[in-house]
Amino acid sequence: MKGSVKKSIVTRVRLAFLGVAVFSSAIFWKATKIQFQEGAKWRALEQERRISYQSVPATRGNIYSDNESIMATSLPFYRVAWDPGVVDDEVFKANVDSLAYRLSHFFGDRSVQEYKRRLINARTAKMRYIRLNSRQINFQEKKQLANWPIFRAKRNRGGAIFEKVDKRFRPFGGLAQRTIGFVNEDKHGAGLEYTFEQSLAGKPGEALFERVPGGVKPVFDGTEIKPLPGYDVKTTLDINLQDVAENALYKSLVDNNAQYGCVILMEVATGEIKAVANLGKASDDTYKEDYNYAFADQGRTEPGSTFKLASMMALFEARPEVTLDDVVDTGNGRMYVGGAVKSDSHGYGRITVQQVFEKSSNIGVAKLVDKYFSGNPNEYTDYLKKFGLDKPLGFQMAGEALPYVKDPKDRSWSRTSLTTMSIGYELKLAPLQTLAFYNAVANGGVKVQPMIVREIKQADQVLQRNEPKVLNQKICSDATLAKVKAMMEGVVLAGTARSIRPKDYSIAGKTGTAWKFKNGQYTKTYSTSFCGYFPADKPKYSCIVVVDSPRNGRIYGADVAAPVFREVADKCMARDLLSQRPLLAKARLNKSHVPLVRAGMQDELALVCQKLGLAGNTQATGGEEWVRAASDTAFHARTVALVVNPVRAGRVPQVRGLSLRDALFLLENRGLHVRAVGTGRVREQSLQVGAPIKRGDIITLNLAESGPRLAAPQALPEPEHTDLEENKMLVPVEMETTAKERKSFANGEKAHVQAAVAERSAGVKPNAKARKPAASASKPASAAKAPAKPKETRQPAAGQNPKKAKPAKPAPVVRRA
Repeated sequence: MKGSVKKSIVTRVRLAFLGVAVFSSAIFWKATKIQFQEGAKWRALEQERRISYQSVPATRGNIYSDNESIMATSLPFYRVAWDPGVVDDEVFKANVDSLAYRLSHFFGDRSVQEYKRRLINARTAKMRYIRLNSRQINFQEKKQLANWPIFRAKRNRGGAIFEKVDKRFRPFGGLAQRTIGFVNEDKHGAGLEYTFEQSLAGKPGEALFERVPGGVKPVFDGTEIKPLPGYDVKTTLDINLQDVAENALYKSLVDNNAQYGCVILMEVATGEIKAVANLGKASDDTYKEDYNYAFADQGRTEPGSTFKLASMMALFEARPEVTLDDVVDTGNGRMYVGGAVKSDSHGYGRITVQQVFEKSSNIGVAKLVDKYFSGNPNEYTDYLKKFGLDKPLGFQMAGEALPYVKDPKDRSWSRTSLTTMSIGYELKLAPLQTLAFYNAVANGGVKVQPMIVREIKQADQVLQRNEPKVLNQKICSDATLAKVKAMMEGVVLAGTARSIRPKDYSIAGKTGTAWKFKNGQYTKTYSTSFCGYFPADKPKYSCIVVVDSPRNGRIYGADVAAPVFREVADKCMARDLLSQRPLLAKARLNKSHVPLVRAGMQDELALVCQKLGLAGNTQATGGEEWVRAASDTAFHARTVALVVNPVRAGRVPQVRGLSLRDALFLLENRGLHVRAVGTGRVREQSLQVGAPIKRGDIITLNLAESGPRLAAPQALPEPEHTDLEENKMLVPVEMETTAKERKSFANGEKAHVQAAVAERSAGVKPNAKARKPAASASKPASAAKAPAKPKETRQPAAGQNPKKAKPAKPAPVVRRA
């Protein structure tokens, strides 16, 4: 029994030993096979996983303004990393303290001991990559770090790794920020950056990267493919005009506590956009460029009264016999037209077609459109389509909103749709689409496509040049153009926008004020606008201003949007050289025969005298460089006498009579520090002429004007506020006339406004005395407040009995003293 148990145990031990031996043999065999038979395969796989090709992004192209000022560019920044494995022991031990000290003082985020500990730990752990700091440094800082201890070792034995990161930079800050746009990591974005991503992004390259303990390290083995930088995009934007547009819009938004606004400035002949500003109110009540309201979906609204231009153009095209002097009875300000009640803020009675447009009478426009198009509404909408208002412009930037113009075939068409559309409702347009239509009027009927990108180029080589594109060769007849231009000029001469009438040039345009449709109904929230062109006689620029939801009491286009237009127009005209010639002709000239010159460089003074045709001795003797006038009386009889102004080495020169620029040149090149007081030419100097010069001495120069100061040009007057008030329907039509003017119209007299328009159409200069402004620009601000507006009259719904509509009693109009 005992023997059998012992035998059983031995057997089990032997079997276990045999199993372990067999298993060990299998492991040894497998290891041998992997090491020798399959070794090359696994080594190649490990190498493939450890070292791989990765994409290297290209440098994005630049975005330029029209004069090639950089609006957006990519600047190189660098992340600082280190490879401890390539540094010699002796170099590391001798310089680790110095390197830790410099890292600590440069980045300022860790102490010297912490950085030293990181460096030693990385080297002890045999790491091949460690990022020393997450902060990105610029190129100058990179050059500085490359000369630090350890990093400056030759033959790349310092281990410094500078990983390049391109960052987008806008030299002009937030100017045109939304127009320039952005592209995020998901390749989504907006503006020019997103639209022209394919051109700007360039072609990425490839390079080898090695996975090492601590991260990924680039391997420079000569096989890398360099990325191709992106192309540059040259826009049509003018930096100065862009700044003007944004500042003018910003002031209006702040003054009126508005929700958002946009300004678009365009060249009439070419369609080139010179400025586009978009500002919206952020959650912190500041205004930022947060959306492209100028042409995208959120900016697409019912245009209101600015659309009346299209209605009148359609009327004149369909019925050429209608003239500007035809009379329309607008009643007492409330009338049932085309199936709905149309309202004006005041009754105008019998007025002409010209006055209907100038006063923006809802009743007048609706009656005209209903009279001539009610039998065939398709004829009216066909004209709108002929004008191109139902189609997008094909704008170069992505995201243009689709215009909506209702058609009689639509299910939503009703009996009231025709007259409601005629005054700018039941349709939607983006501001850029409205501007393109107005620009066609200014351009003699030629509708051009708005353009914001002129060229795509690589360095100085132009790869693609965009030329102006005509969308419609003639939107209407010349006779119709003459009529609508006269009406638009009348709006500024004596209509709803006469408060912005300039003195030295002319503006043509139309104000707009539209109620906003929210939650299925029209609310007392307004969208104000002004669209037009200038100068009216020779249009160069067209412009539209939209200010949405003003809240500080001013709610009409004439009070909110039109002043922005005027400010932009003033600045544009001030920069235009051709427009300055008539003003310069009126300027008082300095009639001095000879300029007052006291001292300067001989060559420069001789050249001036030669160009002015001045006789006399203009060449000093001795070949001296610096000269001065012999006396103040040397300029009589158109002669100039110059004598030597000696300048000796080591001595204080005579600088009296010199300009500050010349005096600085002479004195600072001799080691003196100059302190200037006043403006003009040097009158006195603190150090005596000919005194020895001690380098570092301070010399004080007292400056004074050496001649009569020219008077500054007289500034343009501030916009005069009119006492006209805006009418209302779904939106108030812009403004009313004075009581005297209404009485004049009731007696059948011709108002002076019609005479002015007739004279302008005939090329005769209007009589200024017949159009005396309602208020002087010099009146205090308190006197410039808008008159009190009457209460709005709500428009009854389609099909409602107009007798049930209860108009509110109009508030009395307060006139200024």
